[in-house]
Amino acid sequence: MGFKEFIQELNGKRVEGELIHTIVYSLIASAVLFIALYFMKLRYIENFFPKYGVYITLAMITYALIIPSIRQVRAYQQFSCMSGMMIGMTVGMVAGFLTGYFIGATNGLFVGSIFGMALGIALGIWLGSCCGVMGFMEGVMAGFMSGPMGAMTAVMLLNEHMNIMAVIVFMIGAVILGALNYMMFIEKREFSREKEEGHLLTVIISLILTAITVYISVFGPRSPLFN
Repeated sequence: MGFKEFIQELNGKRVEGELIHTIVYSLIASAVLFIALYFMKLRYIENFFPKYGVYITLAMITYALIIPSIRQVRAYQQFSCMSGMMIGMTVGMVAGFLTGYFIGATNGLFVGSIFGMALGIALGIWLGSCCGVMGFMEGVMAGFMSGPMGAMTAVMLLNEHMNIMAVIVFMIGAVILGALNYMMFIEKREFSREKEEGHLLTVIISLILTAITVYISVFGPRSPLFN
């Protein structure tokens, strides 16, 4: 019954009714920026799409799937300790592993690890702090572990179906993020939202993360294995 309620609320008036809109706004913002960058600079880079296209595209979609969790947490403000720990751990782990993999696939183990750790820890702390220090700790630990693991996985697959694995890990991450949205709904379905906001933050986060990802992927330092 709970899952049917969640599906129904995706078209409802609660914050869950804004999640699909959030994904769409994020994708539009990221796509517009990417297209602009492509025609200004990226189209002159040799073999741009074979080298970077899959990973940048999956990264943009990943951000679009993470941002709805940000919206839910900001709308409800506070969660129980266990839920907050799950939020910090899930967002930190998925963000760290996937972005670590995507950057690791284009730039190598060191840069992928640093980027995955930085983003995973930052998002894990931000969202996990909705329950206090334990969520904070879970966010740090998840980002710390998942960033290097994602980059390591990409480098280990350097000569074996790296693109296919990128799609597989992305799909698993998408399922986990969807389950997180459902979990937050289950905990807060008896409560009203604490904060109303538009989609400006969604657009800003999408633009910043897309710009950083494109810059590091294409122009950032890379391992000798990728030169």
